[in-house]
Amino acid sequence: MDSGHVTTPFGRRSMTFALLARQRQTSKSAPDTKRNKWKLFRAVCEAREELNVSDRSLSVLDALLSFYPSEELSAANDLIVFPSNAQLSIRARGMTAATLRRHLAALVDAGLILRKDSANGKRFARRSRAGEINEAFGFNLAPLLSRAKEIEGLAAKITADREYFHATRERISLCRRDITKLIQLAMDGCVDGEWNQLHDRFRTFLASLPRRPSLDELQFLLNRLIDLRTTIVKLLDNHTKMQNMCARESQIERHIQDSQTQSLNESEAGQEAPPIRTCDSPATIELAKKKDRSVEEALADPVQSLKPTVALDTVLRACTEIHPYGPGGSIRSWRDLLTATAVLRSMLQISPSAFQQACLVMGPENAGAAIACIFEKGGQINSAGAYLRDLTRRAKQRQFTIKPMVSALLKSKALISRNEAAPSQATRTIRVRSG
Repeated sequence: MDSGHVTTPFGRRSMTFALLARQRQTSKSAPDTKRNKWKLFRAVCEAREELNVSDRSLSVLDALLSFYPSEELSAANDLIVFPSNAQLSIRARGMTAATLRRHLAALVDAGLILRKDSANGKRFARRSRAGEINEAFGFNLAPLLSRAKEIEGLAAKITADREYFHATRERISLCRRDITKLIQLAMDGCVDGEWNQLHDRFRTFLASLPRRPSLDELQFLLNRLIDLRTTIVKLLDNHTKMQNMCARESQIERHIQDSQTQSLNESEAGQEAPPIRTCDSPATIELAKKKDRSVEEALADPVQSLKPTVALDTVLRACTEIHPYGPGGSIRSWRDLLTATAVLRSMLQISPSAFQQACLVMGPENAGAAIACIFEKGGQINSAGAYLRDLTRRAKQRQFTIKPMVSALLKSKALISRNEAAPSQATRTIRVRSG
């Protein structure tokens, strides 16, 4: 697009400063910008609430993109389509002319398309004798391409927030299950403690959650449930330790009784040793052992809090390639890291199911760090999706954590730095000797 040229609307539509600014912004887009039009359209659909466009407006945009002959939008080409209202209505699922005009105006206001009106307001193209288009009047798709990076960033952030939202809900469900069954175990086993009060506190936490909670409200509830579960596990752990101590004392007392009986029999043959009473009968001890085993199994069952096992700063030092994919080209929090991994998953061809399973087993933050490490390794991994599934399987069997993986990357980077510094040091030494 000519940087000194602007297009004003036809008819009663007035020129605005916003329209002028969008035209100037479109004219400054890089000529090497290219995007697949349908992938870019899916990103617009994902970020439609942020872009303030309705689903009917997206249907019109879909119809406009279908008139562009190539699958790839390129800033080096003319991105103007010029369908008639009749053909546009057919591809927009039979939308009426009045509705069509309203949604075209909405797309212009949202900054996704521009009008390039002819002198009489008609849409057409002038062609050369060879059949090539010299000039066209219609709808310009260049604003959509110039905002491609912004739209993809919005879509990635929304996708990451949605997946983090679902992962948080799943972790809350696991905490609820753990707390319910542990309290029931304690009440059935007659464990000392204020279990009714703990159960009431648990129900109060759940009742405080609104019907449609936000991500921050879910995270706050999850932290409270994790603290409550930790309290319950400690109470059951203390009960288990007391039962084990009682069982040991019973065994020691029976051992003393047997020793005393044997010594009495040796010193006073023919006399029977008086029976020594123990604090527990064999049946009581066996019942206590069964309760101990059930408590230990219950304590081993709850899912961990799945908090990050390595600091964010350490992950970012080990995985430097992920920085440009964060919001605004930088990563400052775990949510920014998850936003960046939402972009990387499509590049690495990691399926949503593989990522969701990794989030469920390792936690969203650890799963995001694993994807960052996979992306950092680059060509060393043939199939990123299969590799992530294998890490998830090993993590489920408690054979993998993210910390050694990050440490290995840091060590390899340090080794590369030392190897690069060694030739320069040797060169300086040679120069000194020659001097």
